[in-house]
Amino acid sequence: MEPHSYRMVISTKLDYVTTAARAEQRLVDWLTEKRYNASALTDGRNDIAESVTLDLDSTTGRDGAYTRWRMRENPSPQAGTWQSTLTVRADHRDDDRQTWVQVEIEHRPTVAGAIPTRANTPRIARLLLDAIDAQDGLAQVTSAPRFIEAGDVDEVIEELCDEDRRLPIVVATVPYGRRTDVWVDDVVDRAFRFLPGLAIMYVLTPEAQPEFNKALEFHPVYGGGIRTYLPGIDLAWKPDAQRHPVMARTTVEANLNRRHGSTASKLAFLPQRLALRQPLPQPLDTLPVQRTRPRPQVEGSELHKLTAENSTLHAMLAEAEQTEASHADEISELRRDVQHLEVRTYQLSGEYDELYAELIKARHLTRTLQARLTDAGSADLAYAPAEEPADRPTTFEQLIQRIGELKSIRFTGNKKITHALDEHSASNWVDMAWDALLALDDFATASAAGTAGGDFRAWCSSPSADAHPFPAGKVKMRESDTVANNRTWRRERTFPVPAQVDAAEEVYMQAHLRIGGGNTVAPRLHFHDDGPGETGLLYVGYIGPHLTNTRTS
Repeated sequence: MEPHSYRMVISTKLDYVTTAARAEQRLVDWLTEKRYNASALTDGRNDIAESVTLDLDSTTGRDGAYTRWRMRENPSPQAGTWQSTLTVRADHRDDDRQTWVQVEIEHRPTVAGAIPTRANTPRIARLLLDAIDAQDGLAQVTSAPRFIEAGDVDEVIEELCDEDRRLPIVVATVPYGRRTDVWVDDVVDRAFRFLPGLAIMYVLTPEAQPEFNKALEFHPVYGGGIRTYLPGIDLAWKPDAQRHPVMARTTVEANLNRRHGSTASKLAFLPQRLALRQPLPQPLDTLPVQRTRPRPQVEGSELHKLTAENSTLHAMLAEAEQTEASHADEISELRRDVQHLEVRTYQLSGEYDELYAELIKARHLTRTLQARLTDAGSADLAYAPAEEPADRPTTFEQLIQRIGELKSIRFTGNKKITHALDEHSASNWVDMAWDALLALDDFATASAAGTAGGDFRAWCSSPSADAHPFPAGKVKMRESDTVANNRTWRRERTFPVPAQVDAAEEVYMQAHLRIGGGNTVAPRLHFHDDGPGETGLLYVGYIGPHLTNTRTS
């Protein structure tokens, strides 16, 4: 789901009264900056500018206290409504005696079917972070990045591993030979501009980098790169590294000034999505729905009062309809996500069963061969450790260089896109991609000879004894009709081929392999088999991040 709303959820050890007072003052400062009338805010609805209202409700009782301000800005019927909500909440049943603060910014279109405008970090979030000593678990949440010095590494490691952490920790590094202060001013501050309130921000100093990366053996970051460490990190488990995306220096610098798809937007995407997806803390999740409470009309005739009340009721109805539509869209997105996860779980289950069967078969064969060698008097050979293959590529750049070794494969894609996969620190992706190419090469040779006996998925399901294996569960021979019928998405999957294959010198390559998963990159390999055709070759048109579909658009 594309994140559109902004949500900041933080806590503070300050008491409720102090926190609410500081929050109200920062709210007044923000409204004043926007040239709204914030001189007197009372319970109920406040008109603070033309087409701008602010609702205030607060309660203190046995179960705690809260104060909530909700501003609705509706500059024109076509522009939709911007709704901003600030909540301060204390739960007396909370043993940690925390005060919670939530900021929510969302755009609600008035035109049916319109896509909401994405909300970036609002000024009020920065004002609050500077005023209330905000925390997320063990970590301090600030409006600007802090430095990790050599003496801070152990403390940051504790924050990374904190089970109560809700926010991602984003760590930027300084390239060799660059001054730290200049790099922060020129690059980091601009790359981090949408992260306040969504992440804990750090800059790893060059002096602290060796010790930090030694402690994070499988999750390092260096060379001007930026890494996002999601909650629930497992530093001792290498596969976990795939969950924590890395943005290399080249990508950071190349996208700093882009209007769309900027470095700042890319870095904020995952934290913003996480903020909207994870459950709210119990004290915030149990608050009642905020209802509009218009002020009673005390002046004018009865007709005037009734007219005003009728107008208010119509406004309340319109707001309720907007809220209902917003919630319906959210529920629809969540249902699609659940469906996607169910399909993905089924696919992974199938892959697991397939791989486990192969593992059992390989173990049985190994034991049989070891027994035969032992009976033949060669026990030393039977149990000698196997040498690691030294001729496999270890990076995608090496992989592209070595595709020429495969006699029946031709790569026609963009090498830079494939090389960029090396930025994401998932070593098994290279192994999986190379295994895929070896298997495709065997298949392509058989396809040209007319002995393949079906498509590549069928080939992988029943490979010949001398062919390189590849999991059939990772092979998809066609795209969905939704993708095929979408002109933009179909175009993304159309790649170059020689004129002997197609007169247009390009074909729609819907057959693809899942090279990896576990994060937002999820690389794919797209190919076209011309074995039965004039060239007798198989063309790989793309090795790169997952292309756009109903789940990534």
